[in-house]
Order: sequence, then structure tokens, then C-alpha cells
Amino acid sequence: MTTIGRGHAAHLEQAEAPGRMLTTTAAKALAVFRVSLGFVFLWAFLDKTFGWHYSTPGERSWINGGSPTEGFLSHVDIGPFQGTFHDIAGNALADWLFMLGLLGIGVALILGIGLRVAAVAATVMMALMWFAEYPLAQHTSTGEPSGSTNPITDYHYMYAAGAIVTALTYAGHTWGFGRWWSRLPLVQRNPWLM
Repeated sequence: MTTIGRGHAAHLEQAEAPGRMLTTTAAKALAVFRVSLGFVFLWAFLDKTFGWHYSTPGERSWINGGSPTEGFLSHVDIGPFQGTFHDIAGNALADWLFMLGLLGIGVALILGIGLRVAAVAATVMMALMWFAEYPLAQHTSTGEPSGSTNPITDYHYMYAAGAIVTALTYAGHTWGFGRWWSRLPLVQRNPWLM
């Protein structure tokens, strides 16, 4: 009978189960991805709040009385929910929920905390935006080309999937505050906050 030492047994376990461990390089790549994705959301919040003239001119910024949802939602001209989106365009509650969502998702991803909540919030936000742009349709309600390049997988799907991947892989533990966050008593009692 052969006896295997602890170090050798651990090595064999890893060799027998390829792909089960997240390598240090992969963890770092996920951390870079996590921060980059978070910055997409945070930048949208900052530009819409202060009007830095990227997607939002200064005079239409949120701090100058502009609505972060009105411009986009009032011009939805495609899909089965265009009337609903027109109805909530510029609504104060819609503005606040959208902006708090952008800020919360962005900060959570950048810091690496609350990634489960951020993943759910990002998925809901991206699903709503997907329905607003409705990439399934090739033409708008006026018959113009919709500009859709892929009816199934587009950036909305990729952002949501990316947020989910960061939560499932504990990407906040590398170059983030995920480990510290997961040890907080509140988070220990409520694992959905991880």
C-alpha cells in the first residue's frame, strides 16, 4: 500500500480537477474587469449628475434640473413597452431609482462589496434598458431601421452577465474590500449582502 504525503495529495487533487480553482492571474483579471465594469456605471452617474458633456450636456445635468430618464425614455420608439417608458420618462421616482442604481452598482463593483446585490440591481436595470431599446425589432414604430446589430446578445446582456460573474467568483476579494465586507457581522447574518 502506498502512502501519499499531504503536499503530494493536494497536488494530485488539483491535477485531477482542472478548472476548479481560480488562479491568482484569473482573480486579478476579474478584479480589473470588476473595477472597469463598475466605472461604466459610476461614469454614467457622474456624467448625468454633473453634465460633463459626454452623453449629457451641462444644462441638462441632474444638478441643473435636468431629468436623467426623460431624454432616453421619451424617445423610446420601439418594442411592446414604449408607452410605459413614455409614461415614466422624467418621473422623479424613476430618476431617483435610476441614478441611485447607477451609483450603487458602480460603487459596489469598484469597491468589491455587496456584489450579489449589485448583480441583481445591474440585471434588473439592464433588462429594463434592453426592453427600452428592444433589439429584437429591426424597425421602429415609424418603420425606420432600429439600428439593432444583434437581437439576442448585446451590451445590456454582457453588463448583467459580467456583474453576475463578479458576484459568483468573489471578485471583490482581489484588489477590493470583499474579504473585509464578508466578515462584517451584518453580512455574516445576511449572506445575500455579500
